[in-house]
Amino acid sequence: MKEILFLAHRAPFPPDRGDKIRSFHILRHLAARARVYLVAFADDPRDLHPAAEYRALVDECVIVPRTKSRPRAALEALATAQPLSVTAFAHRGVERAVRDILARRPIEAIYVYSGQMAQYLPVAGPRTIMDFVDLDSAKFAAYAEDAQGITRWMMQREARMLAAFEREVAGRVDASLFVSEAEARLLPGSIAIENGIDTAHYDPTAAHVPVVGQGPLVVFTGQMDYRPNIDAVTWFARDLLPQIPGVRFAIVGRAPSGEVRALAGERVIVTGEVADVRGWLKAASVVVAPLKLARGIQNKVLEAMAMARPVVASVAAAEGIDHRGTIRVARDGADFVASVNALLADPVAAAALGKAARAQAIARYDWAAALAPLDPLIGL
Repeated sequence: MKEILFLAHRAPFPPDRGDKIRSFHILRHLAARARVYLVAFADDPRDLHPAAEYRALVDECVIVPRTKSRPRAALEALATAQPLSVTAFAHRGVERAVRDILARRPIEAIYVYSGQMAQYLPVAGPRTIMDFVDLDSAKFAAYAEDAQGITRWMMQREARMLAAFEREVAGRVDASLFVSEAEARLLPGSIAIENGIDTAHYDPTAAHVPVVGQGPLVVFTGQMDYRPNIDAVTWFARDLLPQIPGVRFAIVGRAPSGEVRALAGERVIVTGEVADVRGWLKAASVVVAPLKLARGIQNKVLEAMAMARPVVASVAAAEGIDHRGTIRVARDGADFVASVNALLADPVAAAALGKAARAQAIARYDWAAALAPLDPLIGL
């Protein structure tokens, strides 16, 4: 069997947030076809020791805690003229682990998940696949547009330096991957390997822990210390929810920031981390994705589609998803309010939209189909 080194900026186990979901399914796909050696960071102590079912997927597993503070990473970035996104993930222990595996094992391919990990690639080595996921330089350029003062300068610097770094990395790997065609077009010569969804896991007919006593719900799911998610739920709760009578808004996701917790009240539920998001999705009258800034394909939208929920998404959140006839896409706040209210007022139409969404998730976004193009790229 081929031997593959898999580098990830965040341990893929357990697959409980967007970036980990993609990396987990890719790793599992590769592990079914080759021997895989994993080197990854963990920013949650619970991820340092994967459960046996996950550990069994790989032949070797090195997970290093990421403890470097942002101020230290920023100082290193300024001192070394590198992007902060790179210095934040610079770690001698990871460098040693990668060097050790390459010295001991006949590695035939390297799969790099997220641009931050490209710094660990050998100068000359085996076939390399660089999964950028999203073009981070474009994300920071968008952040800079809404920032001011020193923050704006830092974001512009990060966008400029990351763009140069991304181009340099893409020029020396065998293939550069992105999560959507729209992202791939931003870096010429790149390939789209889309996100998928485990439709057997996200099955609306299965038994899920019920959410009871809440009344009609509009639901948002996501990592709630992530700035685009914070901005999305803040906008929805403060500006849109007052125009949508008769429902409560549930913000479901781990690590809610202070801004998010402050939204909790009579009509807004902030759950924090939940054991299983599927119960909340199943209970949703409508699932919303009001993101103003989004890159690639949103797992939160695919999960809601697979759970047969009617979805209303912003243009940014819907980008990259083949959504014709399966979700409602809102151009602005007024359109968002009108779409949610229309679905709440017509449960039959809402159910039909959800049914169409699940059918599309099964037909278009099954992981096996999404990842099939990987095999020839990596030489399997």
